[in-house]
Amino acid sequence: TGDVGSTLGTRFASIGHQIIYGSRTPELEDVQALVATTGNGASATTPAEAARQAEIVVLALPWDVAEEVSIGLGDLFGKIIMDPINPRLVGEDGWRDYPSYTSNAERIQILAPNAKVVKAFSTFSLDTMTDPSINDHTVTIPLVGNDSEAKAVVAEICEALGFETMDFGPVRYAHIV
Repeated sequence: TGDVGSTLGTRFASIGHQIIYGSRTPELEDVQALVATTGNGASATTPAEAARQAEIVVLALPWDVAEEVSIGLGDLFGKIIMDPINPRLVGEDGWRDYPSYTSNAERIQILAPNAKVVKAFSTFSLDTMTDPSINDHTVTIPLVGNDSEAKAVVAEICEALGFETMDFGPVRYAHIV
């Protein structure tokens, strides 16, 4: 229900998807306002219950809690997990520091080995995510994941929102996108 989750939720609803927001506090007024704004039968519940009900789970949350939240979602067998997360670590020199041991998408795939993790929506600003037409060119979303059918589903969503997609291969290539 943060910036990325609410943006993607409202955009996905605009192309016909029913959205179930996962929130630690689904009863809060701002979460209920988001549900009302999203429309198309949107609802809010706990993260684990949202994941249980969903076919596609979008992990729109801070990088430093992704593992903990993913573990708390329960059985993700067969679900498509869309990962728009970027690390937000700042090094001693003040510049962004990326962990080199593995990407977030790989971390999630290890935690949910029977899920279909697809890295998407992590290469541009929230403004572009909201409205790709603000650019004077077509925006391409790189996709990585181990399951070609899951990547095709995510590509279809991206393209319905006005983006192009490019398949960059398996989840181990998430470091480069």
